[in-house]
Amino acid sequence: MIQKQELLSLIEACRSVRRLRQLHGLMVATALVRDVVPLSRLIDFCVDSRHRDIAYARALFARVPAPTTYMWNSVIRGLSDSDEPEAALALYADMLRHGRSPDHFTFPFALKACSRVPDPSFGRCVHGRVVKAGYEADVYVSSTLIHMCVSCGDIPSATSLFQNAVNRNIVTWTTMIAGYAETDRAGEAIRLFSEMELEGVEPNEITMVHVLVACAQSRDLETGRRIHARLRRAGAESIPSNLVLATALVGMYARCGSLKTARHLFDKMTVKNEVSWNSMISGYNQYGRPNEVLQLFKEMRDAGLKPDKVTLLSLLGACADIGALPLGQEIHACVEKTIGSGDVAIGTALVDMYAKTGDAPSALQIFASLEGRKDVMAWTSMILGLATHGHGKAAIDLFVEMTQHGVAPDDITFIGVLTACSHAGMVDEGRKYLEAMEKLYGMEPRMEHYGCVVDLLSRAGRLAEAERIVRSMPIEPSTTIWSSMLSGCGIHGDVALAGRIGDQLAQSKPQSGGTSVLISNIYAGAGRWQEVDEARRLMWKKGLKKTHGCSSI
Repeated sequence: MIQKQELLSLIEACRSVRRLRQLHGLMVATALVRDVVPLSRLIDFCVDSRHRDIAYARALFARVPAPTTYMWNSVIRGLSDSDEPEAALALYADMLRHGRSPDHFTFPFALKACSRVPDPSFGRCVHGRVVKAGYEADVYVSSTLIHMCVSCGDIPSATSLFQNAVNRNIVTWTTMIAGYAETDRAGEAIRLFSEMELEGVEPNEITMVHVLVACAQSRDLETGRRIHARLRRAGAESIPSNLVLATALVGMYARCGSLKTARHLFDKMTVKNEVSWNSMISGYNQYGRPNEVLQLFKEMRDAGLKPDKVTLLSLLGACADIGALPLGQEIHACVEKTIGSGDVAIGTALVDMYAKTGDAPSALQIFASLEGRKDVMAWTSMILGLATHGHGKAAIDLFVEMTQHGVAPDDITFIGVLTACSHAGMVDEGRKYLEAMEKLYGMEPRMEHYGCVVDLLSRAGRLAEAERIVRSMPIEPSTTIWSSMLSGCGIHGDVALAGRIGDQLAQSKPQSGGTSVLISNIYAGAGRWQEVDEARRLMWKKGLKKTHGCSSI
């Protein structure tokens, strides 16, 4: 008859579930089937990620009359890592009902399951048990508690737990830094990293990756460079071959606008995955380099990698920027074959691409297909597209429909609305929507909003109103705003206002040759040749030249 030690050795050497079942059958034929040690090893084998068979592990566990805490922990651990973390929480509750006391291994597994569901209510119950059992000071338990709060979106509780933690190790610090980075609190993540350095805690690779993500989010190039320098000192030659670190560095430099450095690091990488390519492609897209986006995508395909959602979003953005409708249609076909246009982000990008390339019917068709899933970005893209291509009335009607659906506009939406009013000559509506920004939605109008309304009023000949708005602006008017007013002065022959604007511009720095030419032309149109001569002489004296027009087509 097989001995216990021999059986344990066979289980240790086992490499397949099929062989394990044979060993289980051998145990059934002997008294060893009631021995908790071999049974625990069988369960461990089944929950191991290399051979995972959770169903068999649960079947084994169910046949044990009095499972040990170790067995409970093993199955809870396996379920917390599986596709059904809810089952881990149910088993944890069963463990309590059976009178078993969780230990410092049980709690992290249960908290991990809470994080994955996520279930903050259950997490608070587990936290209560942790306090009652006296495991709050356990560094592993406290770290998973913090991670659970972060995963459930409860950053204040995570911060409180971190600040009150008796023992902190690199896992605790990294968990909190990652929590801040993952919830768009980049500044707090970077601040905490600096605090960690001051306390002499040595960061690991995972810490560095999360801090680089925070630097990318906050466009903190200075801190990102400092992290890079630290990594170089630790092992300069290993960075290009470290996929995770190198990708994080590329993403940081790309999002901070240091595209040359990002591309240099990207080209040096020995191994690249979809995330690496997307980091570089997204950087080019973010900073208006559509040709580089399309070229890098070609290289990505040549390398045998397929585009994912992130890639497709960048490609659609590039097509929108350069007005490449045929290429955009090809990418749309690729979208339909892969992930479909039902995704809100992809659908919005398609609406934006078709709208910017002048295909309003296709943009409206995609927009309509989003049905009840339209967010403010989808509505805004459609409004901007209609407004830009001369469909001002339709854009305003769509804005009204948006508000009726309970979607709150943002400042970009109002740029579209005011642009629509300007293009359609809807003067009173433009004034009304500018006032609504502050009074109804509590938004402070930006330069672009004032610019649209000033342009609208100036072209309509309501120059006194336009001047009042400009004089009351809480920010210094841009050259574009002054140019709009001067264009209105030229159309409606208001030489006096043009003179006042000229006096105002003479005191500003830097000065624009374009506005000086507009003023000179207004004087010429009124036959005031002495003022024309003075304006031209002043331009020559200050070295101002008219900016020549150009086209990217």
